[in-house]
Amino acid sequence: MTTLKYIAHYSEQIQTQAGLLISQGRLGTYLEKKYPDLHQIQSDKALYQYVTELKNQYMRKSSPLSQVSYDSKLQIVKHALGLHTYQSRVQGNKLKAHNSIKVAALFKSAPPEFLRMIVVHELAHFREKEHNKAFYQLCCHMEPDYHQFELDTRLWLHWREQ
Repeated sequence: MTTLKYIAHYSEQIQTQAGLLISQGRLGTYLEKKYPDLHQIQSDKALYQYVTELKNQYMRKSSPLSQVSYDSKLQIVKHALGLHTYQSRVQGNKLKAHNSIKVAALFKSAPPEFLRMIVVHELAHFREKEHNKAFYQLCCHMEPDYHQFELDTRLWLHWREQ
């Protein structure tokens, strides 16, 4: 069976189902049928606006975003699917925060659900630093289908590499 590096931490049952789809050559058909559309967010400016709208809808009280961009240098396995940075510093008597999000550039040609899942994941890190129960609850609050989209995104990454 093919090594499924993107879903290696999932249950044996899910890995078996995915392996079956792959071995039968049906993974692409499954994904294209389930996610027929591609999003239209192609520029960093449009991505910034998209992320800001999501942040304002669910995390209005958190610090503003300093930068949001696509990054062609992100390595998918090392950085997962996106990268968040946050920095707090004192300037005089004020605390300044710098929050930024980078999304791997290959997601310019992804279904909108996958982009949303990545953005939700990175936004959740601004409130919850670790991948704990509270983190995933926040992700599911912002995107109820978060876990399914994450799995399908990982399958999509595997399919793209074939």
